[in-house]
Amino acid sequence: MIALAEKVIRCCRHLSTMTEAPGRTTRTFLSPPMRDVHAELIQWMHELGMSTRIDAAGNLRGLWGDDHAARVIIGSHLDTVPNAGAFDGILGVVLGIALVETKPEMAVEVVGFSEEEGVRFGFPFVGSRAFTGTLGQDVDTVAPAIRAYGLDPDELPAARFSPCSAAYLEFHIEQGPILEHLNLPLGIVDRIVGQSRYQLSFTGNANHAGTTPMHLRNDALAAAAEWITEVERSPAEFAGLVATVGLLNVTPNAVNIVPGEVHASLDVRHALDPVRHSACKSLLGKANDAGQKRGVVVTHEIRLDQPAVPMDANLRDHLAKAAEIAGYPIHHMDSGAGHDAMIVAPHLPSAMLFLRSPGGISHHPDENVLAEDVAAALTVGAHFLGSYAHAG
Repeated sequence: MIALAEKVIRCCRHLSTMTEAPGRTTRTFLSPPMRDVHAELIQWMHELGMSTRIDAAGNLRGLWGDDHAARVIIGSHLDTVPNAGAFDGILGVVLGIALVETKPEMAVEVVGFSEEEGVRFGFPFVGSRAFTGTLGQDVDTVAPAIRAYGLDPDELPAARFSPCSAAYLEFHIEQGPILEHLNLPLGIVDRIVGQSRYQLSFTGNANHAGTTPMHLRNDALAAAAEWITEVERSPAEFAGLVATVGLLNVTPNAVNIVPGEVHASLDVRHALDPVRHSACKSLLGKANDAGQKRGVVVTHEIRLDQPAVPMDANLRDHLAKAAEIAGYPIHHMDSGAGHDAMIVAPHLPSAMLFLRSPGGISHHPDENVLAEDVAAALTVGAHFLGSYAHAG
């Protein structure tokens, strides 16, 4: 499998040159370089005897086998964040096509979702939500881009997955350091953690930095800073929690003015939804406490409340069996990042297999994979398809 693994890596690196921004990989929903990616992958699919189409959401679809036979769907996304690496998302699509080269015994549909990151329109999972029929009113926002790409948004109902679909499998780089720390090539995902996102506003009073005594200030940034340290401490109270303040906007943001207003983001994730909700309640309360000490008004708005999504137990067992047959250690883990699998899982039995991320790096040009890990994923994937075909 090592030669095929090296082919997969070369393909991903080549596709990373198809970009909106010369010299760095940036490819958003239905942007012009997506046509080049589609063309490259369609050519490979046709060489393997696959039938292909681009659905109305811009998802690339390639089918190996009988259109009326039960099929396993292998998918991930083709879009990127700005200044991305070569493997996030697209590796899972390329691995799916490479597995067709092994001539699986059952039908396989490879899907390259058009959009997972949410960069172009500010909300994610356009491709996989169209695939599951859950795009909803967001279709009105993306319809002009769909038309500009030469597709028809009125045809979106036909983008839904086939009734012959039996299971969904997604390969993805881990995007973190755990597998590398354990010196393991692969990890079986048990669940994708739940996630809450909030926008908080700290409103005090801007005033002159030289003439306003410290005890008479209503410093919005000081209140936000105290609260941020509480966010950092929160895992001590809620084991397994990750909480991040990643975005701050300070007004008026001048060296000689007491900050009058701060807008801050809060991202909270945990594998157990009740723990996540308790942590959010606690952290929002601590924001209010920090504000009250300084006469700063704190308000919040929820932007996302995504429950944890378990992967299918039967498919996880098939993956574990495939790893055992292939001679690789079995390691179960949760995903701290969101993936298309979390959108598909409520509608189709779904599973994910992580590949080690050297250095734990992702969403960065230094993102990488090891050829031996890609070969391991291909070997486990081939055994998985064989096991699933015989079980069916």
